[in-house]
Amino acid sequence: MRTLSLFVWTPLLAVLPLAGCASNGPGLVLSPVGPPVSHSTAGSASALVVFSAYDQGAHFNDLPYRRVHSDYRILTTDGKLMQTVHNDNGRSAGGPKEVLLPAGRYQIVGRANGYGMVTVPVIIGTNQTTTVHLEGGYPRGSTAPSDQANPVRLPDGEIVGWRADARRAGQTASPAPVH
Repeated sequence: MRTLSLFVWTPLLAVLPLAGCASNGPGLVLSPVGPPVSHSTAGSASALVVFSAYDQGAHFNDLPYRRVHSDYRILTTDGKLMQTVHNDNGRSAGGPKEVLLPAGRYQIVGRANGYGMVTVPVIIGTNQTTTVHLEGGYPRGSTAPSDQANPVRLPDGEIVGWRADARRAGQTASPAPVH
């Protein structure tokens, strides 16, 4: 009886320490990303475009077959969920969805190629588009859009976007929920 009990409990106890290794947390947290300092388009809307890592699942119900960016979440600065974005623009060529948002500060939680879930604080400027690249396809050798902008990078050197300039972005402390 004692041998049977030892036989049953030993594998269970061996696996128990590994159960604490899995995490649904945000993983890597990056520096704030904002719109390029030199780009401001009068009359256009404030928007966010996130090139999240490609979805790992096949989408065989969509014709033509194409790669789709993974979904991501938009949070307020205090971590409250504002919106979950199905990151597909709906066009046959594919691409990420453009999300219109009021100017302000947000947090993006999305899948980065090679890093799992990451958190990227973003600033949406008035009449500006903030772009975040988590797919790993943004060219490393790209130059910043102005002398004042410097890139935010993943640990492997991939550019995620341009460091936010809070002085130029018309931000609010915590924007109203968008539906």
